Amino acid sequence: MPELPEVETTRRGLLPALEGRMITNVIKRRDKIRIMIPEDFEQRVKGASVNRIARRAKYLQIFLDSGDVIICHLGMSGKFIIKDRDSEPFEKHDHVIFETDHGKAIIYNDPRRFGLMTICSEILLEDHVLFKDMAAEPLGNEFNGNYLASKLANRKTPIKTALLDQHVVVGLGNIYVCEALNLAKISPLRKASDLLDPEIEKLVRIIRDVLLQAIDAGGSSLKDFAGADGNLGYFQHQFVAYGKEGERCHNEGCNGQIERINQSGRSTFYCPDCQK
Repeated sequence: MPELPEVETTRRGLLPALEGRMITNVIKRRDKIRIMIPEDFEQRVKGASVNRIARRAKYLQIFLDSGDVIICHLGMSGKFIIKDRDSEPFEKHDHVIFETDHGKAIIYNDPRRFGLMTICSEILLEDHVLFKDMAAEPLGNEFNGNYLASKLANRKTPIKTALLDQHVVVGLGNIYVCEALNLAKISPLRKASDLLDPEIEKLVRIIRDVLLQAIDAGGSSLKDFAGADGNLGYFQHQFVAYGKEGERCHNEGCNGQIERINQSGRSTFYCPDCQK
């Protein structure tokens, strides 16, 4: 599933094609992706101009001058493709197409259909069911040592499980949590409430650094992901833990090997020698 860096990469890729442009036509090729697309979706979007494109957690928010906001989640395999309008026939999994006043078609393609596309009035956005209970953004000012410490207090779950909880911090997924915990030398098996304040402060810094490095690299292209410009990300070439089972740990002074274990149905990659 695309995680925060991949969604942010997609957002940035859409900016030159959509921001400031009028959407002259909307083609909805199916009524439902993961959830139903509102019946009035085309009517509310057609003729509106895009003021800005934001990201909240793993969701894209496309703000229109009409006062509406298009909400999109990429699911497991969703992506946007930018083409010249009418350049070639649509593909099987091209589900929603936005045509703009400068002759482009911005196509939402999703083979597995776990993504979603909906619309909401901007004044109701913060209270929307998708966003109202979300925690802080890991790249925002609110996310700091004190904040994370308050969220981890009294949590008996493993720290890795806690970091994947969108009520603790949003946007983090399996890949980047594995990477951050290895760099912080914190075992994914540690009880979240047992982390000390200096460890939490270090973890916050490393989470931020890992995400920013991944965004700079265009995200991680595993399986289906590609940016809106069609380019693949290359952060997967910088992984230090994820997918590195059997390889030597990169951490200085450590002679251990990366192991893979299962936590809550997901693979966790870590070094038992230095991650304590």
